[in-house]
Amino acid sequence: MFDKTRRKIVFTVVFSLLTLMIVTLTTIYLSNRMAINRESREMLKTYAERFSLEEQPSPHEDGTRPDSESDNRPSDFNEPRGPFGERPQQNEPQFRLSTFYSVAYSKSGEVLNINNGNNALQSEESLTQIASKILKKGKNSGKSGNMTYIVEEREEYTLVAMIDGTINNNNQMRLFRQMLIIGSLALILLFVISIFIARRIVRPLEENDKRQKRFVSDAGHELKTPIAVVSANSELLRREIGESEWLDNIDYENERMSDLVKQLLFLSKAENREIPKEILDFSNLVNGEVLPIETLAFEKGKQIQSNIENGLTVEGNPNQLRQLVSILLDNALSHGTGEMITLSLCCEHHFVVLTVSNDTKELSQEQLTHLFDRFYRTDEARTDIGSHYGLGLSIAQAVTEAHGGKIHAEYKDGKVIFTVLLPKKRNNKQ
Repeated sequence: MFDKTRRKIVFTVVFSLLTLMIVTLTTIYLSNRMAINRESREMLKTYAERFSLEEQPSPHEDGTRPDSESDNRPSDFNEPRGPFGERPQQNEPQFRLSTFYSVAYSKSGEVLNINNGNNALQSEESLTQIASKILKKGKNSGKSGNMTYIVEEREEYTLVAMIDGTINNNNQMRLFRQMLIIGSLALILLFVISIFIARRIVRPLEENDKRQKRFVSDAGHELKTPIAVVSANSELLRREIGESEWLDNIDYENERMSDLVKQLLFLSKAENREIPKEILDFSNLVNGEVLPIETLAFEKGKQIQSNIENGLTVEGNPNQLRQLVSILLDNALSHGTGEMITLSLCCEHHFVVLTVSNDTKELSQEQLTHLFDRFYRTDEARTDIGSHYGLGLSIAQAVTEAHGGKIHAEYKDGKVIFTVLLPKKRNNKQ
C-alpha cells in the first residue's frame, strides 16, 4: 500500500514538472518564433518599400546580369535603395545580417529582374520557381519553406520580395534542443529528489500503520486469555446453578468476542506478507469451498451458480486463499437480497479472475469506496446479528494484496460484483 503511495507521489511530482517544462519550452519557442517572424515581416516590408526597379542593375546585351564583384558595387539586397536612391542608415544591423531576395514580374508575367544577393545563396532559377509558387498561392504575404515573403502589385510590375530565415530557424532549433537537454537533465535530477521526498513523506504513515497492526495483533493475543477465563467460569456456574438465561447471554457474547478476536488475528496475519506460499490448483481450491457452502445456501433458500475453469494455478497460501473464497461467498449469503449467487473463475491474460456477484440493495459510490474498510458495514444502524463485524472484506483485501493481486467491488444492474485478480502461475509438475 505504501509502495503504491510513494509511486503516486513520485508520479505526481514528475508529471507536474514534465507538464511545466513542456508548457515553458513551448511558450518560449512560440514567443521567440513569433518575435522573429514579426521582425522579419517588418524588415521585408521596409525592403519592399525601398525597392525600385529603376535602381536595379541592368542586364547586358546578351541577357545576363552583371556580376556584382566585377562591377565593384555593393549588392542591392544587402543595402537596398529607396525610391530616390537613398541607402539605409548604418545603424540598421538587421539589414546587413539578413539575406533578401526579390523577383519582379511584368503584367504579362515576364521576369523583369531577379535579385539573389552578393553570395548567390539561391540561384536565379530556384528563386524564379519559388516566386512562381508564391504567386500561385494568391496571398499577399506568408511563408514558403524558410522564406518569408510579401507580394506587392505596382503600376508597371509585380514584386515578390523574400527574406531567408534559414539561419534564424536553425538558431531556434539549436536553442530548443539545448533547452530540451537541460530540461531533461533537470527532470532526472528532480525525479531522484522526488523519490527521496516521497520516502520522507510516507515514512511516518508507514510507521504508524506498523504500530497499529502490532497493536491489533498484541490486543488479539491478550484478549484470548480473558475470553477463555469467562468461558470456563460460565461453564462452572452452569454446573452449579443449572441453565440460566443470563449465562446463555454471557456465552453468546463471549463467543462473539472470541470470533472477533480470531478475525483480528487472521487479519493481522494476512497483512504480514511473510507467509509460506506454494504453487496450488486454485480451481480445485475454489470447488472445495463452494461445495459445503452450497448446502448452507440451500438451507437459506438460495442457490450458487458456479462456472469454474479447470487447471488454473496460482502461488499462494492455501489456508488464506480458502478464507478469501469463503468470505466472498459468506458475504453474498448474508447480505444478498436475491436467491441466486453467481461465482465464476477464469483466466484473463496473465491473471486468474475470481468473480462473485449477488443481488443487493442499491449501493452508492461512497459505500463502494468504504466496503473494504475495517469495521465498515453498509447497515448504518448496525443491526446485523451473528459473527459479522465488518472485518470480512478487509481480510479479503489483505489476503489478495498479500498474494500480489487486486480486489474491487462495483454495483451494476442491481448486483454487487466482487472481482479478485491473482497472478497466474505455471505448475512445473504438469
